[in-house]
Amino acid sequence: MPIAALFDGALPVGISMWKTVQPWWEFVLRGLLVYGFLLITLRLTGKRQVGQLAPFDLVLLLVLSNSVQNSMNAGDNTVASGFILVGTLLAVNGLMGWITWRSKRAEILLEGRPQILVHNGVMDERILAAERITQHELMASVRQAGLSDLSDVRVAILENNGRINVIAKEPIAPLT
Repeated sequence: MPIAALFDGALPVGISMWKTVQPWWEFVLRGLLVYGFLLITLRLTGKRQVGQLAPFDLVLLLVLSNSVQNSMNAGDNTVASGFILVGTLLAVNGLMGWITWRSKRAEILLEGRPQILVHNGVMDERILAAERITQHELMASVRQAGLSDLSDVRVAILENNGRINVIAKEPIAPLT
């Protein structure tokens, strides 16, 4: 006899929050599909989306998370479906981390390569444009490294995580 029949068709709150509408494997499949789609689209939008969030980038990520919610949970707001989705997303994220740790090719494909933005004081405008980094953003990173001019920069690298690391031509003397 179905459990709902014991309660005249209506499940008590304690039970109804665990009774999913869809089968568990559908939540897993939906979670994997949405994770893969977002991974690909965010990878295609460049490193800037990851490491240097401007206010509009943060808004975009928040709206993205809200927009894919129903595609993952199929309108099922039970605790059980949430747990299944969280477990699925954490597991696939852990798997992706392990794959990129084990395989250099997978790392390059999924995370990209660091890009040299400045070499010996010369800015590579082609790479700046490709990564959609403005000169103002680059100079902010240069100033954050304690330098005031590009001519003082030996190398500025856009890392895979979106951070810009700046290395000076000469060691910077501490301020006294």
